[in-house]
Amino acid sequence: MKEIRCVNCGYIIKQEKKCPLCGSIEFEIGDEMTHFKTTDYNAVTIYDDNPCIERVEGCINCGICCKTCIEREKMRGDEKCLVCVGCGACIITCPKNIIQPKNNINKFLEAKKQNKICIVSIAPATRTSIGDVFGYEKGKFLEKKLVGLLRKLGFDYVFDITFGADITIMEETNELLQRIKENKLPMLTSCCPAWVRYAEIFYPEILPNISTTKSPIAIQNTIIENYFLPLKQIKKENVQIFNITPCTSKKGESSRKELNSNDIVITISELVDYLKKNDFDFESVEDSDFDDILSKGSGAGLIFGNTGGVMEAALRTLYYLDTGKEIDIKTLKPLREYNGIKELEIKLTNKVLRVAAIDEISNAIPILDSIKNNTCKYDFIEIMNCRGGCIGGGGQPIHKRNEEDITKQKRIESLYNEDSNMKVRYSYQNENIKSIYDNFLNHPLSEKAIELLHTSYHDKSNILKEGKN
Repeated sequence: MKEIRCVNCGYIIKQEKKCPLCGSIEFEIGDEMTHFKTTDYNAVTIYDDNPCIERVEGCINCGICCKTCIEREKMRGDEKCLVCVGCGACIITCPKNIIQPKNNINKFLEAKKQNKICIVSIAPATRTSIGDVFGYEKGKFLEKKLVGLLRKLGFDYVFDITFGADITIMEETNELLQRIKENKLPMLTSCCPAWVRYAEIFYPEILPNISTTKSPIAIQNTIIENYFLPLKQIKKENVQIFNITPCTSKKGESSRKELNSNDIVITISELVDYLKKNDFDFESVEDSDFDDILSKGSGAGLIFGNTGGVMEAALRTLYYLDTGKEIDIKTLKPLREYNGIKELEIKLTNKVLRVAAIDEISNAIPILDSIKNNTCKYDFIEIMNCRGGCIGGGGQPIHKRNEEDITKQKRIESLYNEDSNMKVRYSYQNENIKSIYDNFLNHPLSEKAIELLHTSYHDKSNILKEGKN
């Protein structure tokens, strides 16, 4: 009998089936390559105008992408998976790497040809993953090297999205305090665009519960356009704004009319593919720092990249705003567990706040149903579409199928370790944030802040009837 060896991990199996070690369906039998269809699904439908993901040639119609969408992510479309929120979970599980982020690298190259001033901001989770494909230890924190890389590629300004995350926290926590006073709870976080799109399609009844505060990237871009460019006397038409993210759904967010955005999203996996195709010497890149005008955010902004990080960051500031005291960060550690749903109670001045942090929509569904039915036991809820949060986004470098959990845990540890070593760990203590409120925004929830930093959501349940992703 010929030996059957998994192409992905090398495991030798006894029968022709899905590899029990890594989940691959592609094997070598003797000298021949073959694959086995192990699901009852066909490949997901991906329309050409999908802004988040695309399929390249080579699909073997194994159906794992559709199984991921329906069984792991609990999308409620039909069995062809016509409804897409752009999360990229199918990218992570595709055994042939045929589904990929919609590639925007050429838009950067074109902007440089047009002599545009190219401004880029980088998301927290990207600095824990870029080293994976260049021989570094998994989760290695390479912030300065990533900044240096972007400068070497030709970006004119490099900013830190954690700056935008700190502003998100200032707006969101003040919004929550207002909702507590008005008894308009629970409030749901709004940082994850895949989750927001999911709510608009499948749970339009709960849209009033979602924080109106824009995501960190949307806030960052707004501040660049309305504060940084006028300050530097740069005309908008001469500029192109980019973001380096771990997230494919951010590509969809940038096209939301409500945000009036001018940004282009490039995932870290797109960036890595470009570097490899051009034989770029990553090791030779010199460390560099972010540009000063929109400088680094706090440790609270950095941990946005982890599941539970947004909630922890918010509670660090919320507790101070309510009590005037600094919270003991150790009391927030239950939010750092990697188990789908994290719960915590925080005693405020006049209320015990019940919170939950959830990653993966499948874990959120029972809670969303409870909100819809007015039986929810929580007051404040964080929801992230991807397992592990942004560190597990569909735009991260692909890891081996059997290394998903360990890879994500290493990235999580990396961000929390960096946070623990930072001098400023609370958004309200960030002097740069104080300055932008004093000189531009006035105060959280001011008229200008509401105009620039808040958004709206809309019932998109008609997409289910139209069957268009």
